[in-house]
Amino acid sequence: MDDMDTMTDPASLLRVVMAQLDFLVGDIPGNTEKIIAAAHEARDRFQADAIVFPELAVTGYPPEDLLLRPGFVAQVEPAMQRFCTEIMGIAVVVGYPALTPKGLHNSAAVIADGAIRAVYHKHLLPNYSVFDEKRYFVAGTESLVFELKGVRVGVTICEDVWQAGPARQAAEAGAQLLLNLNASPFHVGKSDLRLNVLRQRAVENNLPILYVNLVGGQDELVFDGDSQVVNARGELVRRAPFCAEGLYPVDFSLGTVVEPLSGEIAPELSEEAAIYQAIVLGVRDYVNKNGFPGAVLGLSGGIDSALTLAIAVDALGPERVEAVLMPSRYTAEMSNSDAEQEAQILGVKYHLMPIEPAFESFLSILQPVLAGLPPDSTEENIQARCRGVILMGISNKTGKLVLTTGNKSETAVGYSTLYGDMAGGFAPIKDVLKTLVYRLAVYRNSLSPVIPQRVLDRPPSAELRPDQTDQDSLPPYEVLDAILQAYVEEDHSVEELVSVGFERVVVERVARLVILNEYKRRQAAPGVRITPRAFGRDRRYPITSGFRR
Repeated sequence: MDDMDTMTDPASLLRVVMAQLDFLVGDIPGNTEKIIAAAHEARDRFQADAIVFPELAVTGYPPEDLLLRPGFVAQVEPAMQRFCTEIMGIAVVVGYPALTPKGLHNSAAVIADGAIRAVYHKHLLPNYSVFDEKRYFVAGTESLVFELKGVRVGVTICEDVWQAGPARQAAEAGAQLLLNLNASPFHVGKSDLRLNVLRQRAVENNLPILYVNLVGGQDELVFDGDSQVVNARGELVRRAPFCAEGLYPVDFSLGTVVEPLSGEIAPELSEEAAIYQAIVLGVRDYVNKNGFPGAVLGLSGGIDSALTLAIAVDALGPERVEAVLMPSRYTAEMSNSDAEQEAQILGVKYHLMPIEPAFESFLSILQPVLAGLPPDSTEENIQARCRGVILMGISNKTGKLVLTTGNKSETAVGYSTLYGDMAGGFAPIKDVLKTLVYRLAVYRNSLSPVIPQRVLDRPPSAELRPDQTDQDSLPPYEVLDAILQAYVEEDHSVEELVSVGFERVVVERVARLVILNEYKRRQAAPGVRITPRAFGRDRRYPITSGFRR
């Protein structure tokens, strides 16, 4: 929360509060209470003239097929009436779904003096990547400009500012200031993209823009806040903190030109810091919003589980996290000692539960089938499934959520075991390539050393057979991740990758593994999205397909 300079004459300023808040999808009563409380605080603490909330704040975003339930949509109108009767002395601009004779709209209401004074319907309905708004909403066509303390204020919603038309329409209708309500999810590089778009719209229309964004985790999505204000020259004059709730007041000078006054600009984060904070927020909200008392995970002594444990502790606190060490006959002693050290440094409760008795039992049960056949991935997968059973047993008994520890590189090529290391409820690093896992681990150690250096230095291994390393089965991660980034995230073909220097045999093998393992990914736990092409939310491929390139 920000405090403003109370020495400034309020009569000469327009004060607008950006409500960068975390709402729970579907909890219309709870969200309503939060909106009313924030409006009262903005009025009483900051003496604000107006408060602006994110897109669809009343329902949370994205409500998805809840919007197809008449009973859900019917709860919105009583909430809007409560705003009219319980919020006085401040104007409120709030996002909500509005039902009209034309259909359901993604809308923003201007509420003041006990009534809804104006309503704007979103023009541009995104239907790409994680967005599916044309499934639910009807597009609006009319601009909205209303008067606030003598200033003509235009309203747009999220996608409306990414293209030129709606902002231009508001400017042509006489707007001197543009408000943009958002539910814009995080991915790597998103902050720079937003700022560049805002600068372009501001300069095109000679208008300052106040951009308010949602914050919080919602299933795979993380909304990172990053609310900001640019002046008519496209200069950044205010930016709210990354991944943090708060009310952030912005002052505008009154006159023939409406000029936002400079305020605090939250510092830009490194890529690693932004990703790490986003994943922590995603884990925290998934656990808390779904009512889990905490989390449990398998701790192997490898880099993936070490990073996942640090994320879990940073998200929930050590008292809510439990680790389980489940060594097999192939687990190196250094793996056990490193895992114990990680758990001790982070202060989490941990258990040592060797899987050898369970593994032997399964081999004995399967003896009629396995007899006379050479060992292969069957025995490896049984070990992983022993661990999955143990973790799910602890989860069932304690209520804690199992966090899986697989990364995007493994998920892409199927280097994981169904009902084994894939068993669990949430996958924090599901969208993180292996090379980035190492970068995030180094970043986390820069805050405080929690991952032993030996874990960073030793070759990664599933430790499911003697002297095993990941590179026995996969290309070096530097090569694999470069191919995956181009093939999965950028949709380049095998031929294109070969043409820029990758070995054909390696590219063809990776592409084949990606295609063949779609069936595994369909059964994987949801996980935090940090790229524009995450498995599940963004990249939706058929399981049964003749495509091979």
